[in-house]
Amino acid sequence: MSARADVVIIGAGIAGVAAAHALTAGYGLDKVVVIDPRPPLSLTSDKSTECYRNYWPNREMTELMIRSIDLLNQYSGESGESIGLNRRGYLYVTADPGALEALLESAQRSAEFGSGPVRIHTTPDHYGEAEDGFDVLANATTLHALFPYLTERALGALHVRRAGWLSAQQLGRWMLDRSYQHGAQLIVDEVLGIEIAGRRVKGVQLASGRKIRAGVVVNAAGPLSPGVALMAGVDLPVFSEMHLKVAFKEHLGIVPRDAPMIIWSDPQRLDWTADERSELERQGRSDVTGDMPVFCHGRPEGGEDSPYLLSLWDYHATVTSPVWPLEDDPLYPEVVMRGMATMVPGLTRYLDHLPHAVVDGGYYSKTRENRPLIGPAGPEGFFLVAAMSGFGVMVAAGAADLVARHITDDSLPSYSDAFLLSRYEDPAYLAEIEAADQSGQL
Repeated sequence: MSARADVVIIGAGIAGVAAAHALTAGYGLDKVVVIDPRPPLSLTSDKSTECYRNYWPNREMTELMIRSIDLLNQYSGESGESIGLNRRGYLYVTADPGALEALLESAQRSAEFGSGPVRIHTTPDHYGEAEDGFDVLANATTLHALFPYLTERALGALHVRRAGWLSAQQLGRWMLDRSYQHGAQLIVDEVLGIEIAGRRVKGVQLASGRKIRAGVVVNAAGPLSPGVALMAGVDLPVFSEMHLKVAFKEHLGIVPRDAPMIIWSDPQRLDWTADERSELERQGRSDVTGDMPVFCHGRPEGGEDSPYLLSLWDYHATVTSPVWPLEDDPLYPEVVMRGMATMVPGLTRYLDHLPHAVVDGGYYSKTRENRPLIGPAGPEGFFLVAAMSGFGVMVAAGAADLVARHITDDSLPSYSDAFLLSRYEDPAYLAEIEAADQSGQL
């Protein structure tokens, strides 16, 4: 049995759902089919911290993210504020004068790309809400007057203002419902093959035996996107890293419910006792006894009455083939709580008896320079919305808008070429990423 569609989207994660929404509600296509053997947004999209920011180390990512955040704000209004979008910001905290200077320099660089002005505060006076840009809290007195729950060791911070979080599930549900209203269809099935004739996509073969004829196929399969691309003869330079997160029932209320996303920007060494350190090393867990990486971070989760603190620390960064269920790390809640307590000392009250915690996670699907792949690749009619790493929720709307422009031959923004697979054919680009000293993700 076969059917026909204008576009087949492989994957019902946030990337695929956003692409369906852009093509149907945005561009008027009414024969769009999304295919996934799992429920929508259930593989990786609902396993993130669900945050967004316009703070990036290069112009193209900044401009793409600004477009995406503009769309998120539009969708928030159109949905009756149902997606839980806020603008609490990201607060990068440091106890290192050199790191504070580096944060200032990175903010100034991002400001040049359109993220808004940099404001330096030496006193807490007149520090209020801001729609955009960056606030640099230049000394400990200013920082602690505004955020008294942070460690006295901290001497400054960078507050990214066009940043915050939202509900990925609510956003995805709203986009999916609008897609249905405009004719999209979801098929619960697995794509086993992509039919190609004369270097052009002709359709897909499903595990159920069905065939769907379509001149456009979009690979939005998240961590499974390399395997899907191979069906079209396309080799993606993409790998997967396992990442976990933990939600603590922070019943003592140490972190205020109106706190921003708080991020410890310094390396640290956890305060294990000598006996604990010895036992951990005996168990082969030297990964948590030595120098630990930067960016242990967390934020309040839920409404004003919720006791939950959502926290994440990517100290694993394990490159692996995606498998489910994820490998368990029984130490993860304690390690993350200890890391967060470095920044928020009040959390040490939980170390003798950890609160109830729920751990989940997924995979960051990444290119080497941590820049997504968006646009045509391989045979005519084959498109990518892939390698969206740890920023899939925040970039989904902008990435979907961009791939929809490619598919419908609409005008393309100036940043579009930066996300094509063909960028790896440019020797100058390869030299640029070879020389880069940063991952592309702040």
